Amino acid sequence: MDLEAVAEAVENSAEIISAACEGSSIEEPNVGMEFQSEEAAKNFYEEYARREGFVVRLDRCHRSEVDKQIISRRFSCNKQGFHVRVRNKTKPVHKPRASIREGCEAMMYVKVNTCGKWVVTKFVKEHSHLLNASALPYNSLIESKDRIIQQLAKELEHQDRLCQHYRRQLFSLLETVDEQTKCLSTKVELVVNTVKKLENEVQKPLI
Repeated sequence: MDLEAVAEAVENSAEIISAACEGSSIEEPNVGMEFQSEEAAKNFYEEYARREGFVVRLDRCHRSEVDKQIISRRFSCNKQGFHVRVRNKTKPVHKPRASIREGCEAMMYVKVNTCGKWVVTKFVKEHSHLLNASALPYNSLIESKDRIIQQLAKELEHQDRLCQHYRRQLFSLLETVDEQTKCLSTKVELVVNTVKKLENEVQKPLI
């Protein structure tokens, strides 16, 4: 990779970081927001959840009494509700697994309107627990930016070493050329002097 490629990589990295910053600004859900389908609403809320640092649970739905199609859906935080343990007397008692449910009420509720659009009719933003800060895209973006900077710094250091190596080679070549030029000049001068001497010998009158 030459210096122009390094400069291009820096420019591309800046564009990527800028695009990532823009992409991380997911709109917050609000009542009245419309989606083309239940899947589109789910994808939106999951992307919002990734930004905020929680996981979405596909919660209860309501079906039409006419065609049994789903006409409303609740998307909840995965810590929604509480785990109810039902004891089975016919099986041995085992140590219960720890439950992740903490009664969190954060959710987004969507339902189909008369136009066939899925509309947010209820949104609860607040969580009853701490969010996973390490999952925030901002932190990932910073880490990605730091990695890019480190890679570019290493590449620049590599290019600097190459420049120094080429500079030494160039100086060595110039010195060699200078020595060869001097040597060639000496030889040419010797040849010229020899030729002159021969000419002088030839031009001497015979006795």
